[in-house]
Amino acid sequence: MNDAEIVRRVLAGDVNAYALLVDGHGARLLGVISRHVPPDRAAEVAHETFVRAFEKLGTYRAESPFGHWLVRIALRRCSDFWREKARRRETVFSALGPETMDWIESIPAEAASGGLEALAESSEAGALLDWAMGQLAPDDRVVLTLTHMDGQALAEVAELMGWSVAKVKVRSFRARRKLREVLGGLLGR
Repeated sequence: MNDAEIVRRVLAGDVNAYALLVDGHGARLLGVISRHVPPDRAAEVAHETFVRAFEKLGTYRAESPFGHWLVRIALRRCSDFWREKARRRETVFSALGPETMDWIESIPAEAASGGLEALAESSEAGALLDWAMGQLAPDDRVVLTLTHMDGQALAEVAELMGWSVAKVKVRSFRARRKLREVLGGLLGR
């Protein structure tokens, strides 16, 4: 039975059939979500995505694969996660920890000696990138993750986000610029 038939069964009153959709798409969806939110929160956001999809199941038109429709909802939930976190957050730069702060202070010396490649591979670089990405707007963070970290094509990102390709290009450009500003301000450049 394909996804469209399962959706028809659920809409006809067989709500238990929804479990087939969850089982069929759960692993992929969790993989997508885990690239956009902290790993310890991915299952929660995936659950919220499936709940939201169930609530909106009547809007699915089978014009595109169910998985694409579901990923679009998931990406919106990821953006909502970061918006909510930003509302509640009061991030203090020193909250990065002493190891990361020491690492940040060593960057100018490492850059002068040409040792940035090894430095960039350290775990502190990952923590710094996570922090810097957290300074971006939620949609910008999702667009950068999809286009630059996941390597997805602009057209695919546009379809997933429900945007035009031009909007994806503009948001990606502005998000990269903002990320450079955040990192540049941190490094004193």
